[in-house]
Amino acid sequence: MTHPAQPKASHFINGEYVEDTAGTPIPVIYAATGEQIATVHAATPAIVEQALSTAKAAQKAWARMTGTERGRILRRAANIMRERNHDLSVLETYDTGKPLQETLVADATSGADALEYFGGLAASLTGEHIPLGEDWVYTKREALGLCVGIGAWNYPTQIACWKGAPALACGNSMVFKPSETTPLCALKVAEILIEAGAPAGVFNVVQGMGEVGGALVTDPRVDKVSLTGSVPTGKKVYAAAAEGMKHVTMELGGKSPLIIFDDADIDNAVGGAINGNFYSSGQVCSNGTRVFVQKGIKEKFLARLAERTGNAILGDPMDEATSFGPMVTENQMNIVLGYIEKGKEEGARLICGGRRADMDGYFIEPTVFADVTDDMTIAREEIFGPVMSVLDFDTEEEVVARANDTEFGLSAGVFTKDFTRAHRVIGNLEAGSCFINSYNDAPVEAPFGGVKASGVGRENSKEAIKHFSQVKSVYVRMGDVEAAF
Repeated sequence: MTHPAQPKASHFINGEYVEDTAGTPIPVIYAATGEQIATVHAATPAIVEQALSTAKAAQKAWARMTGTERGRILRRAANIMRERNHDLSVLETYDTGKPLQETLVADATSGADALEYFGGLAASLTGEHIPLGEDWVYTKREALGLCVGIGAWNYPTQIACWKGAPALACGNSMVFKPSETTPLCALKVAEILIEAGAPAGVFNVVQGMGEVGGALVTDPRVDKVSLTGSVPTGKKVYAAAAEGMKHVTMELGGKSPLIIFDDADIDNAVGGAINGNFYSSGQVCSNGTRVFVQKGIKEKFLARLAERTGNAILGDPMDEATSFGPMVTENQMNIVLGYIEKGKEEGARLICGGRRADMDGYFIEPTVFADVTDDMTIAREEIFGPVMSVLDFDTEEEVVARANDTEFGLSAGVFTKDFTRAHRVIGNLEAGSCFINSYNDAPVEAPFGGVKASGVGRENSKEAIKHFSQVKSVYVRMGDVEAAF
């Protein structure tokens, strides 16, 4: 009997499932047990061609529809996604290993929010009228054309929607390539869009590794590339897109600071640190993995943190009591275990965790290091696992300088009861998505993205519309034309 996670076929092109078994087989491994639950095939050049030519052909008619019509389809898709939240959450858990307790509230729901929000905006995409005496200029906001989305493995449903919804709202078509590690969920997004009334070919999904991504990014028919991934991958994709003068959005990694002042509410600050390090088992790009704690509350903070981290329930992700899941792959688990060893070797003090959990699957205990210094590997490099580094600081001026001393700039957070200081510190931090007395909230209404090496462009909010459309300006002369001869 086939596993319930096995999709009907590997790809979704032109409104239907498509298979080509000549492509390299990609095993889908369930992170909680290590067992293979499905197989998909990487896209062959023929599949890539089919997806691109289909998306190109479908785009013009889609763009000619009114924004109201496009928006209605996106909102219908959001409703279907909410109705099927349970089944989509189970699939997300199979795909990623994240606990069902988490996927039920964070994944398909977030995807549905994006479809609903951009569905609501689609009819509002107007230009402006610029009077110039008796002449005037008008502007139009137009689709870019064919967009490519490249996803990461931590939020497969959400990322497909975060990229697909604004692209489609603006009248673009999209070919989306999920991470080869989590290939299942984007297929359901494509299926739901068709069911909601999207024309065939407007949103397509193809599977594959780097070479499929490369073929998509370098194709001359592609107008825009939106990637979620690591900084090294981002640099490669950005360079390849620049060759063809394509628009890009790069949503990359981080090593974000979370600053906790002496006057902070300890339990709220501990909660923020837990959300910013252990949600999705630490596999979140915006995580606040450098937790700077002012010396006056350091030991109190660490004691409360260790106590609450001890309440994490590691276990079967399909059991809603489980609050902490495995790493997405065995390879990712080994990378994170390597960082934990580095932390021990370089002299950080292990407060809790630090080991692979004694159970099936790729589980690592939630791990906290204290007495971390700025030059330690665990304080410099993005780990992408449940490893929190706690650093001490004395003054505001000192902590701002240290927090900014990184190539990254995705997120930053501050916990303090002094609101003047909160806004002042956030104002001085070099980061795109920031939090005051909170961490890792990502509502679709708010822009999301980084500065420095953490990326270019923004996802979500009205900002995303700017990144999936372009402005045409038209000068209208009402009188005669003067010329030199």
